[in-house]
Amino acid sequence: MTYARLADGPRDAVAAALAGTAEGVSVATSGSTGAPREVLLSVGALLASARATHDRLGGPGHWLLAVPADRVAGAMVLVRAAVAGTVPVTLEPGPFTASEFAHASTLLPTGDRRYVSLVPTQLRRLLADPAGRDALSTFNAALVGGAAMLGGDGAPNVVTTYGMTETAGGCVYDGVPLEGVDIDVDADGRILLSGPMLADGYADGDGSAWATRAGKRWLRTSDAGEIVDGRLAVWGRLDDVIVTGGLKVHPATVEQALSAMAGIAEVAVVPVADAEWGQRVVAVIEMARGESLPPLAELREALSARLEPHQLPRDAITVEHLPRLARGKIDRRAVRRLVDDQSPWRPHDHHRQ
Repeated sequence: MTYARLADGPRDAVAAALAGTAEGVSVATSGSTGAPREVLLSVGALLASARATHDRLGGPGHWLLAVPADRVAGAMVLVRAAVAGTVPVTLEPGPFTASEFAHASTLLPTGDRRYVSLVPTQLRRLLADPAGRDALSTFNAALVGGAAMLGGDGAPNVVTTYGMTETAGGCVYDGVPLEGVDIDVDADGRILLSGPMLADGYADGDGSAWATRAGKRWLRTSDAGEIVDGRLAVWGRLDDVIVTGGLKVHPATVEQALSAMAGIAEVAVVPVADAEWGQRVVAVIEMARGESLPPLAELREALSARLEPHQLPRDAITVEHLPRLARGKIDRRAVRRLVDDQSPWRPHDHHRQ
């Protein structure tokens, strides 16, 4: 048997895997930091992930499909619904809006458990709209993953997930691993994951991301983090770490602090080469409508209560819209190019230290 490709039709691919006519599904990664790859997920991995999710959330239920089904987050909604014996309600194609979400939520049966998977941008749009917020409150849980959660995102039923295509989607919920999942962090700060939902590997046969320790198979992720009191804190990608003046800065930490400030809609923190510091921390900011960025000195002062001096942005610029990939994630490579294209760095004077 072969793996059914989601790209050829996600519903048929998932159905084939669950029916046993395919060994599993082949899922394309997002390619947010490099070329996309095909990940091979067995039917056992899909089922292990779905069942562990239901166990953590309090039981199976009805799902709203609000993310693309040809990626792992959407495919897992199809799998969980199938395991629950339900049929997901699907958002109409087109731009995501709070009004469309609110309408779709009325199509789900009432009286049973209701779930949805979202990305952070979708969550922000819902929370900013009264109808969207009301609709969101009708769900028992809203799984939010696919990008770093930023300060200010939140609702009582939001569950922050961490995982990737290679783990059949989220496998750590609110910092706590799902049943059967083990987490570890190596000496370099790299997050390692193990459990029954791990992928069989990559279609190209590259096994460099996988390791075996004491008879257990682990995925060596590209993310940095730490385990505090049994909970996993994710700091961002290892290759995104900024080294300024010999000190490490995790962009996610700075982004969380900036996003908690009024008027800031989205932000990406990237490095730019600097002769004195090696790299300097640069914040590229998308402001909320009608808002403007304060002078850099004021921005740094406001952040000083949450960040160490070396973490404070040394430059900040605003853009109308941050560059994004087709699936909605911020395209960090494009942000880096945007910054590098302005070298030598010459932002507005009031945004520079």
